[in-house]
Amino acid sequence: MKDYIIIGAGQSGLAIAYYLNKQNVNYLIVDANSEVGAPWLKRWDSLKLFTPSEFNSLPGLEFPYKKGHYANKYEVAGYLKGYVSNFKIPVEFNHKITSLKKENGIFKLESNLKTFEAKNVIVATGPFHKPFTPSCHTKISEDILQIHSEHYKSPDQLKEGATLVVGAGDSGVQILNEISKTNTPVYFSGNTDIVSLPQEILGKTLWWWFSKVGFLTANKYSWIGKKLSNTGQPVIGTDVKTLFKKQNITCVGRTLDANEKTITFEKQKVNDIKNIVWATGFKPNFNWIDGIELDENHYPKNYRGVSKTIDGLYFLGLPWLYTRGSATLGGVKNDAEYLNEYLIEKVSK
Repeated sequence: MKDYIIIGAGQSGLAIAYYLNKQNVNYLIVDANSEVGAPWLKRWDSLKLFTPSEFNSLPGLEFPYKKGHYANKYEVAGYLKGYVSNFKIPVEFNHKITSLKKENGIFKLESNLKTFEAKNVIVATGPFHKPFTPSCHTKISEDILQIHSEHYKSPDQLKEGATLVVGAGDSGVQILNEISKTNTPVYFSGNTDIVSLPQEILGKTLWWWFSKVGFLTANKYSWIGKKLSNTGQPVIGTDVKTLFKKQNITCVGRTLDANEKTITFEKQKVNDIKNIVWATGFKPNFNWIDGIELDENHYPKNYRGVSKTIDGLYFLGLPWLYTRGSATLGGVKNDAEYLNEYLIEKVSK
């Protein structure tokens, strides 16, 4: 029996573990992966953070790279591993929690290997659960290689010939940019009328400006927070207008349908595609939590990480849990600190 079990050894789980260490409570992190940092290491090889080092620290340990450095995935994973080692955070790996129930005041957590029990549970599994791919992908010929961005590593994975990249978010634009540098024909499916911002403005990082104007601290219940949370996320660090003008990139609009090797887009039909990278995001999945109530975006109903429906159940690392930074490496510490103070106050009552 643990006082707390944290599900997930990513930045959110580690941040609250730091504070639980200070409380000297009996807690454990359980994680589905085989090592700390695994979700970062699984992503594409050229991935870099959009935030510079000075905005990437978890509580109690500075991110160990010079100011202005944009870390790659290996550096992030190394930092997280060092964090666990530095604070002696207890983690049990290879436990994917498939069921969470509260019975007689105690939480029972079932993994593929064993059952855990705890008085309180903190779900820190992040926002990325089920890769989303449009339904028309099942109509596409098996001769065409299809990869979701979750499994994309580099252009070396791709067959020779034209590649389609679907998705106008940061991942889609970064992957499109990388593949276009191989000079292979590339089709882009998605909204081209997207906002892109440089990583630096007037010698200061974009995140420095965001912090000065209050974008990073505006909460989702405030007027500016409601505006920000309802607008599309800008693409950072890539000049998309210049990218879309490259000779080997053809913008075809939204993907509408498919029939074997012919794919129909808003602007045209194409039948020479050999590869598709679906950078179409993820859907949340909290169906394994018994009795949970979800909001209109399919995230658990909560206030600042405290479940509104199940006493003793908490959440960290969700997008806009409280601010824009709630799901980011450097932003989660504020939510973790708040939750820690809430837990201390609850115990003292």
